[in-house]
Amino acid sequence: MELKKVLLEQLEREAAASRKVIERVPEGHGAWKPHEKSMEFGRLASLVATMPSWPWLNITSDVLDLDAPEAEVFKTKTMETRAEMLAAWEECLLKSRRALAETTEEHLLGHWKLVLAGQTISDEPRYVAILNGSLSHAAHHRGQLTVYLRLLEASVPATYGPSADEWQ
Repeated sequence: MELKKVLLEQLEREAAASRKVIERVPEGHGAWKPHEKSMEFGRLASLVATMPSWPWLNITSDVLDLDAPEAEVFKTKTMETRAEMLAAWEECLLKSRRALAETTEEHLLGHWKLVLAGQTISDEPRYVAILNGSLSHAAHHRGQLTVYLRLLEASVPATYGPSADEWQ
């Protein structure tokens, strides 16, 4: 089986789960956070909405230096409304779908690097960066977001399995 087919299938599964969570984000709580060290709710929800573009970034670049001026565009901007988040989610997913469809197996086997403060955080095959650094990482933040939903008494959708709000 082709790597890009596996990656595309996983992107679709993860993106669908993220959409279900974003659809439940209550508006008007953007600055709320459960703990002083936690990310603000609005920023976390906006991050989950834009993470479907991360495979696109892994495919269209060889390195992301988070301190470089051009990396500013990749830093999460907080969106105020659920509609903005869903529109961003759709646009980001489309970018990654196209990038995966157009890439080659050889390119996916090449390396991708993440750099911060002059230190290489990761340097791994591009397909691994997509699986771990993008798709699994998205699942991590989506899980955080579901906890925030619960704490705000919003409905939590089923993602990988049943949810107390959808299954009795």
